[in-house]
Amino acid sequence: MNRVDFDKDHERHILIAREVIRNEARALEEAAAAIGSDFVAAVEMMVRCTGQIVVCGVGKSGHIAAKIASTLSSTGTPASYLSAADAVHGDLGGIRKGDIVLAISHSGENPELLSVLPLFKQFDVQVIAITDNVQSTLSLVSNITLLPGHTAGADPIGLAPTASAVAALAIGDALALAIAQHRGYTAKDFEHHPGGAIGKLMESVYSPKNADS
Repeated sequence: MNRVDFDKDHERHILIAREVIRNEARALEEAAAAIGSDFVAAVEMMVRCTGQIVVCGVGKSGHIAAKIASTLSSTGTPASYLSAADAVHGDLGGIRKGDIVLAISHSGENPELLSVLPLFKQFDVQVIAITDNVQSTLSLVSNITLLPGHTAGADPIGLAPTASAVAALAIGDALALAIAQHRGYTAKDFEHHPGGAIGKLMESVYSPKNADS
């Protein structure tokens, strides 16, 4: 592709970028507006969890699930990521009674995820779904369904999940921080985070020298 082709598409690149970002912003606004009693029920269920939160997904939803599991763990809620594709090949062995599954799926009809739903029930674990389809199989078999909103289901060019992934991630972050707030999680609880900028901040704030002052 030569320089002329790039120059010709310059404005189109800007337009699609703005459309994607604005679409994601609308999805986040809808996700925020949709927060209500189901979200509260999900927070309360997760606070009462006697095991860990197992965040499950596959594909792009799997990447979102892994990040949510990491956020939960870093804010004091024991959590792990489970790939739905790997679950049926032995990874389900890590699930125990008392765990809660947080299942992420844009359509709610992902074949790999649906194949393990009966096994979640067999383990007698409760399931919270984040999906854009309230009529989906995932939604119908879950104890609680959190819906990001209509915009999340309509990405601008329909080639890959963008708004839906961002909205699902935001809901996961909201769950993690609502749980942390309920438990009275404070900056001092980040002592388990020794690396990176947060680790350096904790070292300066809670060093033995400062502790004696």
